Amino acid sequence: MQGESTGKVFQRGFVLRIIRYVLTTFLIFGVAYALIAGIYATKTIFKVKKNYAVVLERLSGKRQAVTDIGWHARLPFFTRIEQEVTLMNQRMFLGGRIEPMRIISQENVALWTSGLLTYRIRDLDQWAIENLDPMILLQGDYDGIVKDILQGQSVNNLISNREHIKEKIFVALKSRPINIGGPSLEEKYGIEVVSFVLRDTRFGDKLAEASEEKKRRQLIAEAENYAADQEASRIKKLYAAYLDGISALQKGIGGSVGSTQGALLRFLVQQKWADAYEKNQTGQNTVVIQGGIDAPPITLPLPPARAPEEQARQDQEAAQQ
Repeated sequence: MQGESTGKVFQRGFVLRIIRYVLTTFLIFGVAYALIAGIYATKTIFKVKKNYAVVLERLSGKRQAVTDIGWHARLPFFTRIEQEVTLMNQRMFLGGRIEPMRIISQENVALWTSGLLTYRIRDLDQWAIENLDPMILLQGDYDGIVKDILQGQSVNNLISNREHIKEKIFVALKSRPINIGGPSLEEKYGIEVVSFVLRDTRFGDKLAEASEEKKRRQLIAEAENYAADQEASRIKKLYAAYLDGISALQKGIGGSVGSTQGALLRFLVQQKWADAYEKNQTGQNTVVIQGGIDAPPITLPLPPARAPEEQARQDQEAAQQ
């Protein structure tokens, strides 16, 4: 009995030791994890990733750029991480938004346009240490340069010559001073301008509708002018054919070309009214035939100039008749 009691006590003590060991292990790991988590949360130990950099501010006020890739340590309470900067290509929209913005062209016409600048940081000291809020400053200078160029262009250039304007803006962003004698964007912010793209350039909806209406009216006017030209050409040809017919008829009845005969003219007028009646018989009740001995009021073109001998001969023939 005493041996069995001793064995049970031994077993109970062994189990208790195991439990204490496990609890102690969990406690140690928990404390270690909390300590590591606290250090990581305060960024006492921080990591610099590839194509990134960290700007540290020391207690003395000195600012330092850390660009080496890997883990780094800093003194808590004596230093702080001011900012983390990406060194990869970054984008910046015109006006700070994706949606198109309103500009005024050289002719005071409102247009909507959007642009995209791609840049990357080359000098971290220039970007993060020499400029306070560099993103805001860069956005203002970028918008100003682009608007100056766009609003100095005509509507036709903004719509149909986008390639030239895009290249002009790119050169200005990359190398043109912001002000006369001042630095360029690259010199001021320590960046490299990689590219610039005009994403959209268009009229407003109302102006587009007005432009379409203007084009429609121009097409209608051109069509009407063309129809008028065709009608004028047709009338001219008919008039020439009419004169040729009269000349042929005068020759056929023995008259001289260019002379005016009352009977012939009355016959031609009667034929004109007869043709009109045949072409429009619907609702026609009366046929009008020109009569009388007086010549109708029709003016023929002047006869060509003739030689004096021929004129005298024709006058003599008329007197004999």
